[in-house]
Amino acid sequence: MWQTLVNAFKDRSLRIKIFITLGLLLVYRIGCYIPVPGLDFNSVQSAVTGNNNTLLQIMNVVSGGSLAQGTLFALGILPFINSFIIMQLLTLIIPPLERMSKEGDAGRAKITQITRYVAILLAIVQGIGIVVTFHNSGAIEPTFGSEAVSGAIIILILTAGSTLVMWLSERITEYGIGNGSSMIIFIGIVSSFATSLVSAFSTLGDQPDNIWYILGYLILVLVMFLLIVFIDGSERRIKVNYAKQVKGNKMYGGQSTYIPMKVNASGVMPIIFASAFLMFPQMILSFFPQDNSVVLFYVRYLGAGTAVYYIFTFIFIIFFAYFYAQIQFNPIDVARNLQQYGGTIQGVRPGKPTSEYLAKINSRITLFGALFLAFIAIVPTFGFNALGQPIGMTNAFSATGMLIIVSVALELEKQLESQIMMRHYKGFLK
Repeated sequence: MWQTLVNAFKDRSLRIKIFITLGLLLVYRIGCYIPVPGLDFNSVQSAVTGNNNTLLQIMNVVSGGSLAQGTLFALGILPFINSFIIMQLLTLIIPPLERMSKEGDAGRAKITQITRYVAILLAIVQGIGIVVTFHNSGAIEPTFGSEAVSGAIIILILTAGSTLVMWLSERITEYGIGNGSSMIIFIGIVSSFATSLVSAFSTLGDQPDNIWYILGYLILVLVMFLLIVFIDGSERRIKVNYAKQVKGNKMYGGQSTYIPMKVNASGVMPIIFASAFLMFPQMILSFFPQDNSVVLFYVRYLGAGTAVYYIFTFIFIIFFAYFYAQIQFNPIDVARNLQQYGGTIQGVRPGKPTSEYLAKINSRITLFGALFLAFIAIVPTFGFNALGQPIGMTNAFSATGMLIIVSVALELEKQLESQIMMRHYKGFLK
């Protein structure tokens, strides 16, 4: 990784892209410290960090702590991410969108434009939910004459901030070195963890024994990182033999290769999909008073941290892992291509037997990957809560956040390596 960064800085064009990315990320972090008028900071912080506001706590971590501070970029990139997920699902369900996605660059541009509009709509809805939650916590101040006017202006500012974050992510994608939305989530999670870690070390003056909790927390984070990196690089290689073919005076084929099938090909997407489904009821209930009997029942028996919540998390992760696997890997198309180019899997007949064999292997690998994601999403949470509670780092890190960080870092390294290779490949003409 470090050698890849060194080689990237040696190339002038890549160096410019890196500086553009860092500059745009700096603009994003500056926006995370611009306060929104009409909000009481102390009340906002207590509302976000409260025990019954898991949705706001997760949004706060992803936004780099800006939600708890009531700043311009409090919504962050989440509306755009949710919009992207919704459009991905609708593209599979609605035929006109599916046809549009297959129209090349023009079709993808139209879908991207629709995704932006949906993201703005979701930002308005999330802004309303956050303002209602802040109002119930007494965080709305009548700065503009009344609380209603202040709330409307806060919603407008939060929506504008989310739109600006979406614009920054697209500029990073266009002129920078990687996926802009992933980079923004990455920097938000890392900054939240760094802030919480500094706060934890600040408690050592009064409570020196907290050093053991900090060390245990960091060791758990390191172990989880190593496990995630190991599984992310794991794959099942299916050997393929190509028959020799005589075309004219030349002989082609006669080589062996393999089909790489990653154990965790879907990455963090099943967890994100499952979290989005499980957070939706809590987002709807945020519009109601927190002392409502329905809200209290949901938080007590169905909310985050309950046994029912973890059971549904496990089920949804398994379901979406298989759902995403069906989108990414089509065994029928792979078997058809192998047969067309004279490739066969040893011990398996071409055609339908090959597709059935690949489907069976894909199903088994997907099950292992799904169980791994379910383990990562559920089990480490108890360790983070136990070690983080005394030092205030309960929500500093999550398994989902670690998966995102690892995925973004590995993807960034691959993108840099591919761009370096393209720029230094001289070609057969030289």
